[in-house]
Amino acid sequence: MMKFRFRRQGNDPQREKIKQELFAFNKTVEHGFPHQPSALTFDPQLQLMAIGTKSGAIKIYGSPGVEFTGLHRDTAVVSQIHFLQGQVRLLGHFLASRVTVLLLLRSCDLLCVGTEGGAIHFLDLPRLSLRDNQSLLLDQVMQSVPEDYRCGKSLGPVESLQEHPQQPGKILIGYSRGLVVLWDLSTRNAEQMFLGKQQLESLVWERSGRSFVSSHSDGGYSLWAVASGNTYTHQPVSSSIPYGPFPCKAINKILWRTTQSGCPVVLYSGGMPRASYGDRHCVTIQQDKQHVTLDFTSRVIDFFTVHTTNLEHDYDDPSALVVLLEEELVVIDLLTTGWPSVPPPYLAPLHSSAITTSCHLDDVPAKLWDLVCVCVCVWKNLAPTPKQQELLLTGHEDGTVRFWDVSAVAMTPLYKLSTANVFHTDCDPNDDPNNDPLDPTNDPEALQEEEWPPFRKVGCFDPYSDDPRLGIQKISLCKYSCRLVVAGTAGQVIVLGLSDERSDHTVDVSTVDLLQDREGFTWKGHDRLEPRTSPAPFPPGFQPLVVVQALPPASVTAVTLHAEWNLVAFGTSHGFGLFDYHRHTAVLARCTLHPNDSLAMEGPLSRVKSLKKSLRQSFRRIRKSRVSGKKRPVPTPTSKIQEANAALADQEEVAPVQRRIEPRSADDSLSGVVRCLCFADTYLRDGTHHGPTLWAGTNSGSVYAYALEVPGGSGCVEAVLGKEIQLMHRAPVVSICVLDGRGKPLPEPYQASLDLATAPDMTNPHSVLIASEEQLKVFSLPKVGAKTKFKLTAHEGCRVRRVATVTVCSTAQEDYSETSLVCLTNLGDLHLFNVPVLRPQVRYDCIRKEDISGIASCVFTKNGQGFYLISPSEYQRFSLSAKVITEPLCHYTNVLSCPHTSCPLLSSHLLSSHLLSSPVLTPPVLSPPVLSPPVLTPPVLIHSSGKALIWSWSPPLLL
Repeated sequence: MMKFRFRRQGNDPQREKIKQELFAFNKTVEHGFPHQPSALTFDPQLQLMAIGTKSGAIKIYGSPGVEFTGLHRDTAVVSQIHFLQGQVRLLGHFLASRVTVLLLLRSCDLLCVGTEGGAIHFLDLPRLSLRDNQSLLLDQVMQSVPEDYRCGKSLGPVESLQEHPQQPGKILIGYSRGLVVLWDLSTRNAEQMFLGKQQLESLVWERSGRSFVSSHSDGGYSLWAVASGNTYTHQPVSSSIPYGPFPCKAINKILWRTTQSGCPVVLYSGGMPRASYGDRHCVTIQQDKQHVTLDFTSRVIDFFTVHTTNLEHDYDDPSALVVLLEEELVVIDLLTTGWPSVPPPYLAPLHSSAITTSCHLDDVPAKLWDLVCVCVCVWKNLAPTPKQQELLLTGHEDGTVRFWDVSAVAMTPLYKLSTANVFHTDCDPNDDPNNDPLDPTNDPEALQEEEWPPFRKVGCFDPYSDDPRLGIQKISLCKYSCRLVVAGTAGQVIVLGLSDERSDHTVDVSTVDLLQDREGFTWKGHDRLEPRTSPAPFPPGFQPLVVVQALPPASVTAVTLHAEWNLVAFGTSHGFGLFDYHRHTAVLARCTLHPNDSLAMEGPLSRVKSLKKSLRQSFRRIRKSRVSGKKRPVPTPTSKIQEANAALADQEEVAPVQRRIEPRSADDSLSGVVRCLCFADTYLRDGTHHGPTLWAGTNSGSVYAYALEVPGGSGCVEAVLGKEIQLMHRAPVVSICVLDGRGKPLPEPYQASLDLATAPDMTNPHSVLIASEEQLKVFSLPKVGAKTKFKLTAHEGCRVRRVATVTVCSTAQEDYSETSLVCLTNLGDLHLFNVPVLRPQVRYDCIRKEDISGIASCVFTKNGQGFYLISPSEYQRFSLSAKVITEPLCHYTNVLSCPHTSCPLLSSHLLSSHLLSSPVLTPPVLSPPVLSPPVLTPPVLIHSSGKALIWSWSPPLLL
């Protein structure tokens, strides 16, 4: 009998309206440290810092909570940026071959542009129009140079331009060959020439203008006196090669800051002895007999000091040094003895150790939030108080877990947990894993080595892991009980509790053998980590309660925690286990290995046999595709009828936007890998009695459901296999979610018992939503009958990579919300479905399909937001909800300051902005200001030697 399929007549307008009120895709803010920074500037009047990158991004930072981004339309390297001080404008220069240096005069009406050919051009601001016949060419300068200094050699490119600190209109011009010229812009004459003989790198004025300092390629610097009436100066007042007499690298930049004590502070980058320390990235600080060489782990991009800029003051009195490195930002307190480092409130390097996993928590209870914040110095944030506190936990290759405040635009580091001190590792036994180099309580003199140069390790970026087995693979945190589970690369599963006091104790260790003495398999991978047998010190914060060691010690692939039942489940490539951490007993160990899982097991099959097997499978797939792709014979009338019937049958079984899913071979390698785990209180044995259950999904499409007996007293937890499901297509199971009688996901542990969420419907039948890489399917419980499914496929072999249930609220109705299933595919697009009917709602392009690491790193929030890595050091935040959007909004506030009186940067303009409360500058008005996102608007004007753009904020600030 022929089957006919009736198509729906268009979309429901009312439903389309509701969808618009619920769903909207926006990429909101970027969190983390800018990838590949290339330029730095600071406005002491507005107390803002700007960083330019090689991708054309410009990021603005003020007080904590004040940060936003402008992105140039074209991908171009930002080589230089300058604030038009006090004008809420930024001048950006993009990489060009002819331009070497820019000087923006304090009057902000003239821009001096130095070039490779030695010429200097002058542009009027803000129009960036070239002044006719005003350029200073190299020939004009050469006419004033003594004959014996010329020697037929060119002066080289313009290396430095510096405005006179006391006499506006006079600039210092430094040429590569070593010549320095004091030039009067009004008279267009050279007042004085300084005939240097060493290749010049940089110049800096002394505050009074009576002298300046030059740095050179030989690793030295010189102090020159400026005196009227002296046309030529042949020798500096003094010269020094700090790390000589051996050949040294160039001093790339030097700063000279005066103090009331009379001893200037000299700061410079580079200058290291070539043979011994030529590969070091250093900034040196000298004052009188104090001498420290800051040793960084990444290249120095630029640096500046926070100091007094009011010309009425006689001294600079620097309070802080800010160093922008290729991988982090470091702040040094120059007011405290020893010049310790200070953790900045933002720009902490996410990738201080490579990120291996992440976990998001929304609506964090005050108890957990307060205990986490006690562990660190929390800066005063000028942004409005968020409606709820959010945490992002990142696991790292070095065995650390870092807690970040992501409640608003700024991403603030709160707390770092190290798991290395639980084990004996390959680290230096003298290393303290809890010794944070950015901790201001550390004694800086104790860190200084007795050697010359006097190096001091500064910064926290460390791309190398001392023991790769420490790497964190999975994280699970119960925000109500403050129980944390972290699982690592060597099969270690650590259960931790939160404490506000220091503790010295020995951690109990239990082992769970997932192979259960299964014959024919031998583990040939890394050894397990050796736990410490003696008491170890644990600082306030999360402290280990018990370590569960999976055997073989393979990387943990899934973990879940149910703190109300005191149970933790974990999975590896060999199987999964269940552990009662209250009674310290193993409840269950299930091996999921297939006999041919040689790659997971490192078993008896050799690599040659595995390779042959892989080749055979590849050729089988090729032959199968060729057979299915053969041309059909010339159709006859009979065959046409058969084809029509077959087409109708296909339409009945597979929707037009879907394709058939070919079943996978049961012999595929790594089929036993446990991909997901889930606890649920539901109906498994029968439809009248519900109870605790554990669900596990594997790489081969197998789902195991265990009924658990969790006694309330001293009895032991028991687990009995209740159901075993094998998906027909054998695609890896990505997610398992049990739905209550209303089709809603079950609440988290403690939510229902503490009346923090609506109690689940336990009267109507439950169901389970199983998401594999290739389809979504809902089964009824307890009979496990298929209710509905959706085969999520695309023309290029779309596969599900990430799945989560989210709650999206309506922008039109305060009390209306829907639960949706969001899927991220290997093509980088997002699909949202109604739950439990699995009706497609919307689709968005989110991540480039080539960005494999970005897709793999994506994590969703409960309220419809998400994060993914756009570089090793940056998260892109996005929103799927039309109502919940984290974006920078602005308003005006009164003067605020840092609440910590002991903070060495109390007077720092960088960290105590009083003009901003969030990322956009707005004029002070009497009526409530209009909230608006930031706008960076450059005029379209390109100079012949490159691109120079003035960025301005909208609306402007009225000073």
